Amino acid sequence: MAMYRGYRVGTAGAVSALTRSASAVGVFAVGLTLSTSALAQSELEQEALAAQQAQAELQAKIDAADESVRERIEQLRQAEQTSRRLTTYNDALAPQVEELETTLAEREAGVSTLTETREALPGLLADMTERLGRWVEQDIPFLKEERLSRVAALESQLSSARLSNSEKLEHVLGAWRVELGYGRELDAWRGTLTETGSGTGTSSETETSSGEVSDAEQAGATREVDYLRLGRVGWYYLTPDGQQGAVWKAAEQQWQPLSAEQRDEVAKGLSIVRDQRAPELLNLPLSQPRQAQSQVRSQVQSQAQSQSQVQTQQEAQSEESHS
Repeated sequence: MAMYRGYRVGTAGAVSALTRSASAVGVFAVGLTLSTSALAQSELEQEALAAQQAQAELQAKIDAADESVRERIEQLRQAEQTSRRLTTYNDALAPQVEELETTLAEREAGVSTLTETREALPGLLADMTERLGRWVEQDIPFLKEERLSRVAALESQLSSARLSNSEKLEHVLGAWRVELGYGRELDAWRGTLTETGSGTGTSSETETSSGEVSDAEQAGATREVDYLRLGRVGWYYLTPDGQQGAVWKAAEQQWQPLSAEQRDEVAKGLSIVRDQRAPELLNLPLSQPRQAQSQVRSQVQSQAQSQSQVQTQQEAQSEESHS
């Protein structure tokens, strides 16, 4: 019995020890399981956090890409607007560019002949001055002294070394402009007429002319008269009392007396030119015959063309000097 009890006691102790060992193993297993679960949970959290960060970075890249795309689209839109504006501007400038190209070609053509022009210019100016002198001599002799003095001044200027060719050209053209202007204007002035006793006379106040007088008048006598000039077609004088008057006849190179009716017409013309009367048609004899008037017009047109040609050459010289 004692042995049996001892065996039971020993067995019970062994079982108890085994039970404790099993419990310890179970506790260890549970602890190990819990530790493994915690580790797995931590890894999952880290992976989730990393995924969130990656997602955030990806979204940031997408947002940045979207902003860049929007900026590129806006830049493209602005570039298209600028292109349209430039196209419209270029279309508007096209005619001006063509005109400038044409002008440039003309200027280049003018410059190519500039040397010849410079060599020919002195001779051309001398010829124009000589023609001007002949013009004055053959024209109706109004303001003759003044006009001949202008020609003499031109001749002196052309021989001056102090003046450039451009300045000489301007003087010549200016004198021709004055002469051509006489044919387009009406003029009236008071001057003196000096009798020569030979059917001719001279008038003064910056001019010299011839005139027919009566046989009763003595040579060398002077009288005051009013002169009326209608361009280059008519030149007349009238005494202040209106009792005597004449028209200059270019063909005869002398004055021809006017009738009473014609003197009245001259008086009207004087009042019109002096702004004392409204303009109206005048019935007066002409100083130049119609054929001579046609020749004068042809000379005027020819001289105007010469002036235009010379002025074009002058402009070409000026353009070259500026460039």
